[in-house]
Formats: sequence, C-alpha cells, structure tokens
Amino acid sequence: MAEEKRQFPTEVVDLPSKGLLYPKASPLAGGTIELKYMTAKEEDILTSRNLIQKGIVLDKLLESVIIDESVSLNDLLLGDKNAIMIATRILGYGKDYTVQLTDPSTGDKQEETFDLTQIEDKVVDEKLFKGGKNEFEFDLPASKIKIMFRLLTHKEEKEIDAELKAYKKFSKESGITSEITTRLKKSIISVDGDTTQKRVNEFVENELLSRDSLAFREYLIEITPDVDMSFTFTSDQTGEDTTMDIPLDVEFFWPAGRR
Repeated sequence: MAEEKRQFPTEVVDLPSKGLLYPKASPLAGGTIELKYMTAKEEDILTSRNLIQKGIVLDKLLESVIIDESVSLNDLLLGDKNAIMIATRILGYGKDYTVQLTDPSTGDKQEETFDLTQIEDKVVDEKLFKGGKNEFEFDLPASKIKIMFRLLTHKEEKEIDAELKAYKKFSKESGITSEITTRLKKSIISVDGDTTQKRVNEFVENELLSRDSLAFREYLIEITPDVDMSFTFTSDQTGEDTTMDIPLDVEFFWPAGRR
C-alpha cells in the first residue's frame, strides 16, 4: 500500500504543534507529515453517501492521503488535523475556496473567497510544551484548585461526539445540552492530584464554578496549537465588521468535487 501511494506526487506539511506534544517514538514527533495529492480515488470517498451518512467521510479521506501508515488518525491533536485538512484541500482543488456565508447583520447570503495558503498557525507559547507530554496544569482562579489537563485528540473528539449523540434524546426532554461538561471531562485528567475519572466527573458536574470553567476554557484555547481560521467579515449591505471563522467541514471539499 505504501508503494502504491508513492506513485503520486506528495508534499510535506508542517504541523501547528511542531510535534512537541507527541511521544518521541511517534511518527508525528518530527513536526511534519507527508500527504499525497488527491486523486479520483479520494473524490470517490468524498461523494460516498454511505460514508457521509456514517459521519466518517473526512476520516477516510485523511487516512487515504496520509503517506505514513504508522500514523494513526486517532493520535492527531485537533489543531494538527485541521492543518492536514487545509493542506489536503489545497493539494486537491487549489488554494481558492469560495463559500456562501450568512451576513450576521442582515441574514442575507454573501459570497467570500479565501486564499487557503494565507492561513497561518496560531501563535502559542511553545515553552509550555515539554518532553513530548500532552499534559498541563492550571490553577483555577476562583476556587484555587489545581487541575491537570490534556489537549484533545481526534480519538477523544469522536468519543465526545458519540456521547453527545447518546445524550441527545434526553436533552430534547430537558432542553439542556451537556457539551461543555462532556468536553471538560475528557480534557481534565486530575483534580488536586486525584486522577480517577470518578473524581473528575464529580468535580465537573457538581463543583466547578462557572468563573473557573470560563477561565480554564479560555486558557485552553490560548495554548492549543492550531491554524488561525478567523477573519474579518465585512457586510456588503451595512459595512459592519464581524470576526468569523472560515467553515471547515465536509462542505469544505464539495464545491470542486461536484464539478
């Protein structure tokens, strides 16, 4: 399979994490990943109704273009996965991405075209990334409790999605979603030194103050390596500026794929 992939041109892509949060033995520790150019085979993946309905079409696409078969998609930090998606889109259909966005001022649709090669990595403090360990500490400002946490990987994101789907029927009845607490439970790995999942769950559900939760989530965003998808949207109708994110989902690949 590896030999077959190398019949096609490839590109080496830099990861936002620079590999600093992966174990030294990981193929991702070098901070780069080699991708092959998309072919008709990948277009078959993108247009597979079965894969789309199962919600795994993007996973299958990325698995197909990653050259090194020792790389597990599950191990990828979410920011690195985003960078790979952008690079895959560029290699498949070029740098220009045109999308219809909703003007928050009027509700009307407005067309925007982005040069994907101009998207840069977030600026983060790499001094926090030590010894290939995806592990950090944070002192909650209100309660003064010390927590240890990790940055989420693709595997944990899938687990969160599965749990939220399972909770969906209950949230319809109560009108309350559990997305914030579900994510916190996956990210936090210890509370004042107690590493049991039971303690983490109890803390998140019953003791975590909203002020502390907000401060932690803001810090999490601050230190997470990722691509910077933000841009200034200027309304054609009102001239108002709004900070938005470039949409990054299955639709990201479809405009060219439908030709």
